[in-house]
Amino acid sequence: IMDKIVAIHQPNFFPWLGYFNKIARCDCFVLLDNVQFSKKGGTYTNRVKILIGGKDSWITVPIKRDYHGVKYIKDIEINSDSPWQIKMMNTIKINYSKFPYYSEVINIIENLIAQATNSLSELNINSISKLCEIWGYKQKLILGSNLECSGNSTGLLISLTKAVNGTAYMCGGGAINYQDDLEFTKAGLNLIYQKFHHPTYSQNNHENFIPGLSIIDALFCCGFSETKKLIENYEKY
Repeated sequence: IMDKIVAIHQPNFFPWLGYFNKIARCDCFVLLDNVQFSKKGGTYTNRVKILIGGKDSWITVPIKRDYHGVKYIKDIEINSDSPWQIKMMNTIKINYSKFPYYSEVINIIENLIAQATNSLSELNINSISKLCEIWGYKQKLILGSNLECSGNSTGLLISLTKAVNGTAYMCGGGAINYQDDLEFTKAGLNLIYQKFHHPTYSQNNHENFIPGLSIIDALFCCGFSETKKLIENYEKY
């Protein structure tokens, strides 16, 4: 019997290729919007790197940080005091207007960044959903906050996997630091390691390929159908 593979991740802001590779390879992808937003340091939920002036640099969604205690990702508000969407789109246009698939991609990216919402998770989830719809993955997505699950770290991942009737959990590269593999086995779940090998593509004559950038970079460089091939071009397990 084939495993029902579940992958789980916070709803990041225009995430990298490896994020979408997880979605492509699983049967169900839980967007974990009901965990604590990391208040210290940077987080991929509100920023990501693109090419700016030929270097990998951050673009950031400003958020309201004046809250006390802890907040879930789904409760984080965007700080719309400054016209961040206009600034971000100007940065993207200046740096990617000469890229091969600019005209194919720009309107979709612009519409997603220009969403009229104050919710960070809504902005991210709508963006991920739209790209997944284009590639045919949308039906795999499910919101963590729609599942009645609690617990922390490994326990939460196990209960989420079981809540969607999964039989296997797919973990990414950084998982070794925070999850307890034995717990999955005890819970009767198989573990699949993603082992994503980052493909290279032409970054518009940039001499050294820069990996780990936002999906935005791959789209302007390769277009929608070639980017889908990059996403799905993993070693079969």
